[in-house]
Amino acid sequence: MFYLDTSFVTPLLLTEPSSTDVEAYLGQLPAGSLYISHWTALELASVVAREVRMKRLSVVHANTVLVEFDSLVTDSLNVLMPTIGDFGLAREYVEHFAAGLRGGDALHLAIAANHGARKILTLDAGFIAAGNQLKLPVTRGIKP
Repeated sequence: MFYLDTSFVTPLLLTEPSSTDVEAYLGQLPAGSLYISHWTALELASVVAREVRMKRLSVVHANTVLVEFDSLVTDSLNVLMPTIGDFGLAREYVEHFAAGLRGGDALHLAIAANHGARKILTLDAGFIAAGNQLKLPVTRGIKP
């Protein structure tokens, strides 16, 4: 199981410098092995909304991106529902102050850990550092 945080999903939908590399990397992984959570879906919608607020996306384009995301989920991703146990573990991760985690990132890590993720994929360097400090299998997956 490969858990994708929002930063790893976003380049599949919005053109970013990492888009081609992320797509190629995910294309090499076994079908049915890619997971996100409902938290990822909310964060992705928030990213799109921010792009609209900052006038980098039109409302029409934003709606298209969200439809593409829903299709991606239906066709290629498994979606995990956060549980009370995930929130409890996320709190433990946040309380590991040296890791410097915010609640949202801690929730991603907890969901992935509680569901036995083989790898947790992210493009966020701080997330990688925090995950490694917590001894979790967090990786960038692609070259910087």
